[in-house]
Amino acid sequence: MKLLDIRLLFFCGFLLLTHPCPPSAFAEETPEIKDIIVTTSDIDLLLFATVKNGFTQEMIDGVKSGVPVVFTYKMELVKTSSRWLDTTLVESSVTHTLSFDEASKNYRVTLSDLGGKVVTTSDLDKAKQLMAELNGVKVIALAQLVPDAPYAIHFKVTLKKGALPLGMQRFLPITALWDFETDWRTIEFRY
Repeated sequence: MKLLDIRLLFFCGFLLLTHPCPPSAFAEETPEIKDIIVTTSDIDLLLFATVKNGFTQEMIDGVKSGVPVVFTYKMELVKTSSRWLDTTLVESSVTHTLSFDEASKNYRVTLSDLGGKVVTTSDLDKAKQLMAELNGVKVIALAQLVPDAPYAIHFKVTLKKGALPLGMQRFLPITALWDFETDWRTIEFRY
């Protein structure tokens, strides 16, 4: 082996020994939709759901650096048919946006499903919970459903960094590793 090859091998070995990856880096789980519940109120069909493993440390660091995180919940309600001709009744999306106010040291969560309501908290875990949960989102009025007919809700979540102010992209080296989309999940039910 050449002297340069030996030095390179030694240097790589030195880096691995002095900067080991924590075991959690290898076990990092991908985001997934859990606890999907379709139920009714007196007048509406409601959807509840939770995103598990929705945040990485890079995302949290990005939020603290001024980069908002956006979860977009996409849903489609269809009336199913045995003849391959499903009828789409509703296509909609809900967004939850997390940002950090450096001056007050508070997290701001904007919830489009609650008319753009903004919840402010200093507790990161509470902010993450608000981002990751849908609590009784109105899908459709029950009056628009046919009793005892088969239906399905197709549902997925997209996690993305929000838009940065002009010129900030050069100063914040945030990668696209935290742009992620779950697979479609389908819940079939009869009303």
